[in-house]
Order: sequence, then structure tokens, then C-alpha cells
Amino acid sequence: MTEEAIFAAGCFWGVEAAFLRVQGVLDVESGYTGGKRENPTYEQVCSGATGHAEAVRITFDPEQVTYEALVQKFFALHDPTQVDRQGPDVGTQYRSGIFYRTPAQRETAERVRDDVQRKVTLPVATEITPASTFWRAEEYHQRYFEKHSNAVCHI
Repeated sequence: MTEEAIFAAGCFWGVEAAFLRVQGVLDVESGYTGGKRENPTYEQVCSGATGHAEAVRITFDPEQVTYEALVQKFFALHDPTQVDRQGPDVGTQYRSGIFYRTPAQRETAERVRDDVQRKVTLPVATEITPASTFWRAEEYHQRYFEKHSNAVCHI
């Protein structure tokens, strides 16, 4: 049996690459979630007009890695105190977010977020909201670093 997790932590290329290295993660897809437009394109999402975040959908084996471990990894990958940005990437499409699928995922995300908040001085800006439709990004975004060995991402 597998489970899914959806996270947004800035540019999806680096987030995807980081989670692909986690034992128990079976697949990671880059895409868009949390917005208003159906089947958005990269250009539309980058405009900021759709409300989507660049995100990753992770398929994992809960017997090998827990959802809590993935949430902890998510918080370690980026600066969750930045609002609508990560590094030089600015806009709502680069916001920090956890899009939960179950009440148990929500409880875990909130507990880990609260633990992180106790360790930092600025407010944690990570949104924790119910998962909506995840739109898979264009193929050229999938496994971006495997296809472009000299690419740079700010995660």
C-alpha cells in the first residue's frame, strides 16, 4: 500500500530532487496545486494569476518512511518563514505549503510546524490546507536535474 504527500517549498525542481533521494519514496512528480485554474501551464502559474503553487506530489511506502519524516524533511529543505518566496524566486507560486489528504496528515503537519516554530524567531509562513487537484507539470519539468546536469535551483 502506498500513500501520497503534497508539498510546496519554492521551485519544484530542487524539492523533487531532494525527495527522490529519500528511502521509501517511490515517485515524485512536479506540478501545481492550490489554485483556481484547471490544467494550468507553467507560464500561467508563473504569472501569479492562477493562485497555484509549484509543488511536488510524493508517492511513498509508509512501511519504509513515515509521513512525519517527510514533513520534517520538507521543513529542513527550505526557509518556511519566507512569505511567497524562496531565495530569489518571488511570488505566490513559490509559497510554502503542505496540502494534506487526511485528518492524520493535517495533525502531523500542524504538530511538526509547531515544533519548527518553537525553534525559529520569525513566524512560520507555511500554509496547511486540504489537498485540491494536483496538476502534473509539463514533461520538461519532471526529473529536471537528471535532464540538466548544470541547472541551478535555490533549494
